[in-house]
Amino acid sequence: MTLAVGDRLPDATLIKMGAEGPEQVQMADLTKGRKVVIFAVPGAYTPTCHSAHMPSFVRTRDQFADKGVDAVICVSVNDPFVMDAWAKDTGADAAGIMALADAESTFTTAIGMDFTAPPVGLMSRSKRYALMAEDGVVKVLQAEENPGVCEVSGGEAMLDAI
Repeated sequence: MTLAVGDRLPDATLIKMGAEGPEQVQMADLTKGRKVVIFAVPGAYTPTCHSAHMPSFVRTRDQFADKGVDAVICVSVNDPFVMDAWAKDTGADAAGIMALADAESTFTTAIGMDFTAPPVGLMSRSKRYALMAEDGVVKVLQAEENPGVCEVSGGEAMLDAI
C-alpha cells in the first residue's frame, strides 16, 4: 500500500528516548484525537536531512502550533539513540519536535514509503515526505520524488499546504 490522502495511518510501534532510556510508543496513541504533522527523513545526520529538512521544521514549529497542530513528529529508520542525539544536535528537541525511530521499518514499510539505495549505503530507509493527519486520517501528503531533495516536504511547504 502506498499512503494516500484519506487513508488511515496504520498502527505501528516506534521508539523514542525517555528519561529511563528507549520507550515504545504506538502511532495510534500519538494520532488519536489529535492534529499531527509527521515528516520522515532517509537518515539522521545525512546531508539534506541535516542541513535542510529538520531545520525547516525547527524554524516553523511555532507556526504549526498557531495552525492548531498538536504535535510535530520526525520519523526515520534509525535507532532511538541516533534519533535522540540528532534531535538534540539540531535543536529539534528544544523546539518540541518528537524524534521517533522506526528501527525495523515497520511503519515506513506499511505505508509504502520504504526504499533502498545500496550505492550510498542506505538500506531499508524511508522516502522523504511530510503529512498532516487528523485523528489518524491523512489530510495532506507531500512526498519528494528524489530523497536528496527537500522542497515539498519541508516545514514551510507543509505550512502552506495546511
